[in-house]
Amino acid sequence: MNVLVLNCGSSSATFAVIDPAVPREHVSGIAQRLGQPEASLDWKIDGVKQSRTIAGAGHDAALREVVALLRELGLADGLLGVGHRVVHGGAKFSGSMAITPEVLAKVEECIPLGPLHNPSNLLGIRIAQELFPGKLQVAVFDTAFHQTMPPVAFTYPVPYEWLDAHGVRRYGFHGTSHRFVARQALSLAGLPEADHALVTAHLGNGCSCTAVRNGHSVDTTMGLTPLEGVMMGTRSGSVDPAIIGHVAGALGQPEKKILDALNKQSGLLGVSGLSNDMRTVEEAASNGHVRARLALDIFCYVLAKAIAALVVPLGRLDALVFTGGIGENS
Repeated sequence: MNVLVLNCGSSSATFAVIDPAVPREHVSGIAQRLGQPEASLDWKIDGVKQSRTIAGAGHDAALREVVALLRELGLADGLLGVGHRVVHGGAKFSGSMAITPEVLAKVEECIPLGPLHNPSNLLGIRIAQELFPGKLQVAVFDTAFHQTMPPVAFTYPVPYEWLDAHGVRRYGFHGTSHRFVARQALSLAGLPEADHALVTAHLGNGCSCTAVRNGHSVDTTMGLTPLEGVMMGTRSGSVDPAIIGHVAGALGQPEKKILDALNKQSGLLGVSGLSNDMRTVEEAASNGHVRARLALDIFCYVLAKAIAALVVPLGRLDALVFTGGIGENS
């Protein structure tokens, strides 16, 4: 029996149909650069890559194109269920959950903490429920892997009542990715399962790094929301929080609008003024575009500092692991 796996990110939707019993991957692919004229649906079967243009498609249209493709390939019928990556589960979920109305409600409650991802995650779930009625739908939470962080790592130095009353703490994200690549690294590097120290760097439109000690997350760069940490495609990463009030006052705009700019108009896009896509930024930098070069340099500089800092909770470093669109290809 096959399982459809969906990962609806902030600017892409990846998918795969797998038979977990074998295991075998029948097809995998990505709808990327969503909302842009160059949006495309790319997939791979038995190592052969194919592509079609879905110019301007958002998440809704892209996911329906994915399902249409699966129907063409004869893979849409007979699915055992659908697995969904969900970014923010807060402290409510420490493992995967069958999706019920109650689970959906809790994911919706976390939208303010994951504003770029939880809405697209929920959209993917609802479209899958519509197109595959009666099928088991399971949520796998990015935050679950980081539930092993100790209090010294997840507690912010703010009034402690904020933690108890409002859940203000570091949650961490990209947990499914960090967990998987950490396990893969052990076999690739020949490291013992019971004694290893890794830093995993998930670098795409969203970026985060995690310190993994003996299979467990002990610290990570993202925090209460996916905005904290290293520089990303459209997100600033960690900046002085006083910037929000300062710029809001200077521009005469509400603080919410400034926070929205830190999430959607900053990072590679904000500094380069060109794009949130590393491929575009790298090409422009190589052609002498000054701000693209600065964006690229800041990205690498901030990332290197974050990786070095994560050696502190590990005590040593056995391997540095890169994954994600940038981590794999740049």
